[in-house]
Amino acid sequence: MSDLQWFVAHTRPRREKKLKKYCDREGILATLPCYRTVHRYQRKTVSFQKPLFPGYVFLQLPAHQKQQVFQRDDVANLLTVYDQELFAHQLNEIITALDSNVEIFLAPEIGVGSRVKIKAGPLRGMDGWVEERYGLTTVMLRLDFIGQAAAAKVQADELELI
Repeated sequence: MSDLQWFVAHTRPRREKKLKKYCDREGILATLPCYRTVHRYQRKTVSFQKPLFPGYVFLQLPAHQKQQVFQRDDVANLLTVYDQELFAHQLNEIITALDSNVEIFLAPEIGVGSRVKIKAGPLRGMDGWVEERYGLTTVMLRLDFIGQAAAAKVQADELELI
């Protein structure tokens, strides 16, 4: 096991789970940290597992197996981890936090003055500017309509940076 090294597979869009399945089948140690998200539709609520780091799967394999993984159609690039010990420690902390059922999600730096697009909710598709942050989850947005501005409070996970 000491000849195993950490590598980071940068996947093609939305191929993380496919690569993870392939690795499981081939006996390659692969880690894909996921968090649970809930979507409410008109008549039902559905729970999904989403990758915490979209586009990345963490692999532990011997260096000679690197080419086998890199040749996969799902893999755009295979990145070398230079500080193996630090990487393993940080990944272990992330896995521990996820296992503890604490609410964890990837939080892009959406700060005051950032231009954002609303990706969910009744204002979906609109662009705005972050005016203020309230804690970790709530953002005050300025939305410009026909030369007039209106402000709305929106959850940070409903926004994406432009």
